[in-house]
Amino acid sequence: MTSVSQVAAEYEVVIGLEVHSQLLTESKMFCACSAAYQDAPPNTTVCAVCLGLPGALPVMNRKAVDYVIRTGLALGCNISGFTKFDRKNYPYPDLMKGYQISQYDQPIAYGGRLEIETETGIKPIGVTRVHLEEDVAKLFHRTDEFGDNYSLLDINRAGVPLMEIVSEPDMRSPDEARSYLTQLQSILRYIGVSSANMEEGNFRCDANISVRPLGSPEFGAKVEIKNMNSFRSVHRALQHEAERQVRAVNEGEEIVQETRGWDESAGLTFTQRTKEYAHDYRYFPEPDLPPLVIEQGWVQDVLRVLPELPAARKQRFMHEYGLPEYDANLLTIVKATADYFESVVSLSEASGDALEQLAKQVSNWMLVELGRLLNETGREISEIKITPQGFVELLALVSEGTLSTSMAKTVFEEMFVSGKPPAEIAERQGLVQINDVDKLGNAVDEAIASNPKPVSEYLEGKEQAVRFLVGQVMRITRGKANPPMATQLLKERLDALRQSE
Repeated sequence: MTSVSQVAAEYEVVIGLEVHSQLLTESKMFCACSAAYQDAPPNTTVCAVCLGLPGALPVMNRKAVDYVIRTGLALGCNISGFTKFDRKNYPYPDLMKGYQISQYDQPIAYGGRLEIETETGIKPIGVTRVHLEEDVAKLFHRTDEFGDNYSLLDINRAGVPLMEIVSEPDMRSPDEARSYLTQLQSILRYIGVSSANMEEGNFRCDANISVRPLGSPEFGAKVEIKNMNSFRSVHRALQHEAERQVRAVNEGEEIVQETRGWDESAGLTFTQRTKEYAHDYRYFPEPDLPPLVIEQGWVQDVLRVLPELPAARKQRFMHEYGLPEYDANLLTIVKATADYFESVVSLSEASGDALEQLAKQVSNWMLVELGRLLNETGREISEIKITPQGFVELLALVSEGTLSTSMAKTVFEEMFVSGKPPAEIAERQGLVQINDVDKLGNAVDEAIASNPKPVSEYLEGKEQAVRFLVGQVMRITRGKANPPMATQLLKERLDALRQSE
């Protein structure tokens, strides 16, 4: 069995990715049918155009072009001043017209790059092109009661705007491929062009992989892998395929250019068909759509609405708020998370060290407590009821000593459920911390009187005995005592006893 270490020691893995991402337009690419097909009954969001009926003519969706331009700019691409659509011919049953309207030799965007994080630092991955096409219908394979196989066809998805992003073969490991996909998904969501959800099928990845002996300038035969529906699947499939190809080469087997599927349950790739080449698709210009001229004014209009991208926002969080790289990275992967963080921090008038301290507090609460609650409930951060103002008020109650950290966590959980102000929740649940010296002094005296052994140990010089006594004060006050104040009062009372002996 070929091992991961052998692949890395003797061979270089070469990976390029083709990502198809559905665009968040209201209508389809070439007709007025709704693009919201996911929850629609089968074959209900269709018309003559997406059914491919004779005489039906396509009309281009300008918003979809806008989104591809936006994506190209976010990836540092050049935007073509002149582009066109082409017919890509292949005879699959999910292709209603017998061809797909796509782009062949003149894509909308080309020549960009995406920087990924690796173990050795930042690595640029070339982006060959970003082009626009239409999605195909969806086949559902079934088996009847007699064991016979059949397929059902749902045409709702046919014609939904589909953006394809093709990378250069610059990745050298499954880890790099996963990092690329993660960064790309984050960017597409930031700029608002796609929900980019792999599990829902609107962010799909085909991976091209080959292996070659270390130091060889020649690429090996390229194998394309399909049917991967998660980042984990992509990583596993690439790892398995790299090991399979190295094993085959070592055994003298020829690697052929082909398309292979991924079997998630078996953890194996399997042959589907011999890989097609461009000439197999018999590309030619789409005669029913005129060439598209993209003027600089159009590009500038799109550029003006381009938001701050994840990598830039991460660097700003580190510089402006003094956050560690780890925190800044987690907070900026999802735009809604970064927006919420800034909406909380912006309510403070603090600056300098005070602002950095507040930012770190907010980060800790968001990444730990809020992250836990979101995971437990399956909610998105955009759905939470805790207002930024309520968040700031909670931190203030902790800072001024009204709530202990453990009390604050209890209040925070209730805020997550009800959205009510923290002070109201704390008062209703009786969670206000005891800061009154007289009330706390009574609890301290009771703890000393009830625990002679740890008191004797402290008086004999065992300073750590005070921790037990603080715990007793917390028990007596049902967790409401201010721990630092309780510790101070205990030491004062005990030191006074020591001096009086």
